[in-house]
Amino acid sequence: MNAIVDTASPSPLVLVREDLRDFAGYRSARSDRMRGDVWLNANESPWPNLSDRDGALRRYPDPQPQVLCDALATLYGCAPEQLLVGRGSDECIDVLVRAICRPGGDAIIVNTPTFGMYAVNARLHGTRIVDIPLRERDGEWRCDFNAVTEAALTQGVRLVFLCSPGNPTGALLPQGEIIALAQRLQSRALVVVDEAYIEFADAPSATRLIDTQRNIVVLRTLSKAHALAGARIGSVIADAQLIEVLRRCQAPYPLPAACVDEALRALAPHAALQTRTRIAQVRGERDRLVQQLAGSPGIRRAYPSHGNFVLVCFDDAQAALDRLLAAGVVVRDMRATPGLEDALRISLGTPEQNALVASILRGGAA
Repeated sequence: MNAIVDTASPSPLVLVREDLRDFAGYRSARSDRMRGDVWLNANESPWPNLSDRDGALRRYPDPQPQVLCDALATLYGCAPEQLLVGRGSDECIDVLVRAICRPGGDAIIVNTPTFGMYAVNARLHGTRIVDIPLRERDGEWRCDFNAVTEAALTQGVRLVFLCSPGNPTGALLPQGEIIALAQRLQSRALVVVDEAYIEFADAPSATRLIDTQRNIVVLRTLSKAHALAGARIGSVIADAQLIEVLRRCQAPYPLPAACVDEALRALAPHAALQTRTRIAQVRGERDRLVQQLAGSPGIRRAYPSHGNFVLVCFDDAQAALDRLLAAGVVVRDMRATPGLEDALRISLGTPEQNALVASILRGGAA
């Protein structure tokens, strides 16, 4: 698939830090893509470690393994040149902040409650954080896109992070609003849509938007639906020109060869079929758990979710947490998060594990 560029949409390169626009980055020994039989260009050991049966691990891996990039591009519906692979979404977020935001000058926007690594990376980089909190009304979490636009245009914002489906809310943001926001922020900010949980939602990916709205960036991962959290395979999908800049800002050799091999096995047809089956099972279990918890004693609300988790608010969250822990069930305590002082986030497990959680939480007032 070839990247299609809408020339009417301004290039996102104007948003890259001026001091990095001509930055060449580190050129590793693997960057030249030369061919040969005797490799003496990277100061590697000529002998394998005794634990390395085929000797492959004595060599540095490719910075961006083409076979993996091609497989992920097919999976996500983009061109390979529109994709950068990193050590999970965390590294992808870090590269975006470093490449776009000037330390001590620019800002990012987050919508709490949301994934914490946006703010963590901004803080480490000396970037200001502007919070436009999500609004909860009648059991739905909504983003105030007008407030986001105003803040982005007036407070030196270069990156707007939108988590959809949201973590920990499970809420899905309307794509029409995302498009309108990106159009209003052309040449002013990148709109980053974090889709770590999109496979669990009955909604299209924002990846389809990047060809015509070049300041939209999408984050994807193999950690959740593909069950490869330990392999740390995340992707940035964006305008091809922007991807080239991000590649130069990324540390060399980001992906261990063993993790690349595991990812390729997970994307093979038979494994992909099993993944689709399990996604459907998670969706069914999620909706069943929400229904079982809704209206139970001590539970104020179990929010509908588009992720592989359910956010639940209690009359007494500590008592609910204590009962779960007493049964050996560990969930995420969200009470330190503003707006979620009475909430726990419960990841979906096996049907048996989910039934146990429902039984514990419905067993009496929490």
